[in-house]
Amino acid sequence: MRNPDVLVVGGGPGGAAAGYWLALRGLSVLIAEKKEYPREKACGDGLTPRAIKQLVDMGFDFDGHHRIVGLRAYTGEVRLEMPWPEHSVYPNWGAVVRRADLDMQVAALAQKQGAVVATGAEAFPMIEAGDLTSVILRRKGEEDETVEPKYVVIADGSLSRFGRKLGMTRRKDYPFGLAVRGYWESPNSDDGYLESQLDVRDRNGKSMPGYGWVFPLGDGEINIGAGVVSSFKGWKGLNTSHLLDAYVESLGDHWGLTETSMVRAPIGGKLPMALSVGPRFGRNWVAVGDSIGAVNPFNGEGIDYAYETGRMAARYIADAIATGNPAVLQGYTQELDDIFADYQRVARRFVMVIGQPAMMKTFTYLGMRSRPLMEWALKVMANLLEPEERGLSERIYGTIERIVKVTPDPLIK
Repeated sequence: MRNPDVLVVGGGPGGAAAGYWLALRGLSVLIAEKKEYPREKACGDGLTPRAIKQLVDMGFDFDGHHRIVGLRAYTGEVRLEMPWPEHSVYPNWGAVVRRADLDMQVAALAQKQGAVVATGAEAFPMIEAGDLTSVILRRKGEEDETVEPKYVVIADGSLSRFGRKLGMTRRKDYPFGLAVRGYWESPNSDDGYLESQLDVRDRNGKSMPGYGWVFPLGDGEINIGAGVVSSFKGWKGLNTSHLLDAYVESLGDHWGLTETSMVRAPIGGKLPMALSVGPRFGRNWVAVGDSIGAVNPFNGEGIDYAYETGRMAARYIADAIATGNPAVLQGYTQELDDIFADYQRVARRFVMVIGQPAMMKTFTYLGMRSRPLMEWALKVMANLLEPEERGLSERIYGTIERIVKVTPDPLIK
């Protein structure tokens, strides 16, 4: 497909979703994925109700995949099990699906709608006078192919080499995440709860601003990981592999781990958050998902926001093509701000303050001793508030902001 209406750079959640919704509108779509499916990603594999809705809307079949009824949260010896809340828009269940399987299956849904998926194809932008004019697709052992689409969706992940060549940069004053995960065998891999340790500590017993997780896959294995945010002094010297080792050692008997339980060595990565990367669009391109830092700072969730931004970008590109007016794309970044800016602003401030150990302990200590507060916090952190709860959320957001305003921001570099 030499000259498709739209070229999508990247076949992960954001790219596959954009390809699906563009093809559904009858546009010719080429998705260029650098690697071959299935491929590993440094991801917790957890899907919240927001992500479930996006997948259901695309016709994803959850038969055979492990469903999740809620979250089990710990801090020290205190434990709370909280089911996903009932909601007027989102389902009251989640799931755990390996990214190696998930991305391949969603790309197949895009193919079913008519999109062409080219794997093993790396995309390089051709730029003249600051404008994207064409894209070179490079496959190992083959001649380069030049593609001249009308529009391009940039969905090549948090590093976004393609986006950087178009001038996309991350705001250095915004926090980012550092995470690592691996797979272990467990006799309780059919557990129906995601598990989160809110007081994750390093090898020296020092509390870290982040959390540890255990996400059961239902197939005999569990995904164990740990993530922190860059809002504390000394983060540059943190070894996330050592942090994960300490977390695994601290797990109780429930998961039945032994010295031989690990089945795949951990891998890690760095994630921009809070819509920290821009610009988000150009004359004939739009960026989505991790490439714009569409990761929720409250909980590190990125899969759902990749699906949502991919779907949103597809709508604006389709309208730009239908009207012949590239200026339509300006509405994409405005809608992102209208929907997410306030939420991301407060989440960003919250992440900044928990970088201070004393404040982190205060939040976890007070929160875990109030079930109503933690249930509401689950709704906030998973972004599952009802529209009519907006007023309440603004008051709670205001409370959080008042707390952080009297606390100096930690050093971020």
